[in-house]
Amino acid sequence: MSSNGRMSQNGHKAARGGTLVLGGGFGGAYVARLLGKEGATIVSLDGSMLYTPLLPEVAAGAIEPRHVVVPLRMMCPDAEVLRGRAVGLDESAKRVTVETDFGPAEVEYERLVVALGSIPRMLPIPGLAEHSIGFKSLNDAIYLRNHVLRNLERAEADPANAERYLTFVFVGAGFAGVEALAELIDLVSDAHRHYPSIRDTPHRWVLVDAGARILGEVPDKLGEYAATQLRKRSVDIRLGTTIETVEPTAVTFSDGTRLETDTLVWTAGVTPNPVLGEFGLPLDERGRVVVDEHLKVDGRSDIWALGDCARVPNLATPEQPDPPTCQHALRQARRLAKTLRGRTPKPYRYRSLGSGATLGKDKGIAIGFGMRMRGILGATVTRTYHLHQLPLFSRRIRVLADGLLSSMFRRDMTEMGFTEPPRRSRP
Repeated sequence: MSSNGRMSQNGHKAARGGTLVLGGGFGGAYVARLLGKEGATIVSLDGSMLYTPLLPEVAAGAIEPRHVVVPLRMMCPDAEVLRGRAVGLDESAKRVTVETDFGPAEVEYERLVVALGSIPRMLPIPGLAEHSIGFKSLNDAIYLRNHVLRNLERAEADPANAERYLTFVFVGAGFAGVEALAELIDLVSDAHRHYPSIRDTPHRWVLVDAGARILGEVPDKLGEYAATQLRKRSVDIRLGTTIETVEPTAVTFSDGTRLETDTLVWTAGVTPNPVLGEFGLPLDERGRVVVDEHLKVDGRSDIWALGDCARVPNLATPEQPDPPTCQHALRQARRLAKTLRGRTPKPYRYRSLGSGATLGKDKGIAIGFGMRMRGILGATVTRTYHLHQLPLFSRRIRVLADGLLSSMFRRDMTEMGFTEPPRRSRP
């Protein structure tokens, strides 16, 4: 088989360098980037890698949407990018079937890396898939931004229903839900002054979670600080609560309360990409690919998996596998790239540098360097870490400039042009 991405003698396409990477997200893109001149072929529906931790600030108008995506051809200059969707795997022939805009393509590999990521975890709640807004993609963030700004227009045009238009419900009190809610409060607060007829109509924010506290991943005191800061901004936090039904103009909670709202943002976790079930690879009870301490798929000699779609054991935390975060996906990619480049495989071991969340313009929490930080310091450390994680220097400068400008001026309240909601995954 050719190893430079050309057609092989049997008419099938061969992966560049013999390595085929399924998925252009954080894990897959970094594997291809770290392989360098050895090359790889990346199969991805999108031509860019999205840095998802910055989506809340995109939705709130603090960062330009283009600046949180990195074109794969720039990030991985020695890799080949094949736009399409992997739909089948023939392990005996070492071949993957890819659906492209020009029909199916068969791509042969010597080494296969599965990094297909995850999708929003949609529960079988009546009306959820039809009437909720997700928060996983750039389209989701832009649509949510447009929807919130449009609801300010609706509230002014239809004052009888203004309270409904200005009620926003977020389900899921993890990092994504808390940060998105906090950032959008800033956006609405800045934009509200341009609508004098509804200036006295309060906007209502509700945060719902089935757990006992928000930000369950951080120590109790930092979680309590975050909850206190949100309550100071009049956020109604409903813990130990779930959603029973979702209607176009209302939501019903598990305690029987019915709240009129046009906006329910669903951030209650993710689930591995369901296409994994078509590949015949070993999956755990959550649908994640089972891999060993070298990220090699259980029972396979030439297939590896990482990121959100894999159950990756970590020798530094043997009691639990890695969580689905960009931080862990990057470290997995570094370890796997070294293995694929011929180095002696070493077990994957990584102790988290910490975590953090922004709570608006000048508030945040962070854990790192053996310290627990909050307030302006917490926000600064969290934003600095995210800036450092962006793969291209040019993107870091752009995001830094966006942040400086948004701190000097009010949030940009321009709608971005997307009018239709992104397609939702069914439960």
